[in-house]
Amino acid sequence: MAKEILIEGKRLRLRKATENDLDYIIALEFAPENLKFIVPFERDLHEKIIQSDGTKTIDVIIEEIETEEAAGYFMINGLDTNSKEMEWTHVIIGRKGLGYGHEAMKLLKAWTFDIKKFHRAWLDCKDYNEIAIHLYESEGLVREGLIRETLLTNDIYENLLIFGILEKEYQQRKKSGKELDQD
Repeated sequence: MAKEILIEGKRLRLRKATENDLDYIIALEFAPENLKFIVPFERDLHEKIIQSDGTKTIDVIIEEIETEEAAGYFMINGLDTNSKEMEWTHVIIGRKGLGYGHEAMKLLKAWTFDIKKFHRAWLDCKDYNEIAIHLYESEGLVREGLIRETLLTNDIYENLLIFGILEKEYQQRKKSGKELDQD
């Protein structure tokens, strides 16, 4: 099966996941260091997403260009919305400490706004995930809200922070040199 590349950067590319990526996605979601920050999906959901036509939801692999090795994963929802609002979820960097989170987010924003022409993108994260919060805010996402005690994990209710970015905010960042040049 040929890899469908969404966008490439200097070190990374984003591509649609294939069935060959299922073990990697599941291992990443269920890894103890990631599990505390996300609610993982079961394998059968990922199989359905990968086997679908990709018009609503896609699983995306963050891949090193040079080695073609997976470096992370995320899911994109809302591709079929007339409102042009996209949701990014399960943003997980598998190769931590290399700046891949920043490059992957820049690629994701460029794909969302420059290529797909969406108006808005958003995501949520647990309110104690300091590394993710720092990444999202440094990449121009705005803290839009707090959903209090919405997840029950190990008999403890947890909060979610909502982050969003508008196309015009992305374009302003791009003009200031804070984004990748993808035009």
